Amino acid sequence: MPRELLVLRHAKSDWDSGAATDFDRPLAKRGKRDAPRVGAWLYREGMVPDLILSSPAVRARETALKVCKALDLKKKRIVWERAIYEAEVPTLLEALARVPDAIATVLLVGHNPGLEGLVRYLCGDDVDEPEDGKLLPTAAVARLEMPDDWSQLESGCASLLALVRPRQLA
Repeated sequence: MPRELLVLRHAKSDWDSGAATDFDRPLAKRGKRDAPRVGAWLYREGMVPDLILSSPAVRARETALKVCKALDLKKKRIVWERAIYEAEVPTLLEALARVPDAIATVLLVGHNPGLEGLVRYLCGDDVDEPEDGKLLPTAAVARLEMPDDWSQLESGCASLLALVRPRQLA
């Protein structure tokens, strides 16, 4: 069964929100605009995930919920995983290894630098570095073709099919 991983960095957060902690920082106005645009694009492209793994940090949570609404998906498809917040590549690989075999498409919503590291690890030399050096700016989504087994993810095992930034979307 072909498998895909959609890696989505949370949308733009509001640094001036007065949030008590980094975990509690909400989306900025631009983030509230970009997240549904990304969800609508995923829907138009037929990339509707079977499962969503998301950091529960406020900005990631708001992003995942807005994307789900645009995809017309129920919130129960989201698994909130605390470990994804501030996760490095090994932790993200562990989260993916727990994905059931029956799941073909996963949307992973989280944070940099972990998500960029994950895409670089999975795709190896298949990643062309953008001129600005930001592989996944806020609300960017990477679409990866994955191997058949979520628990056997070696370096270079995936192919990057698309990398889309919100400003590219209508």
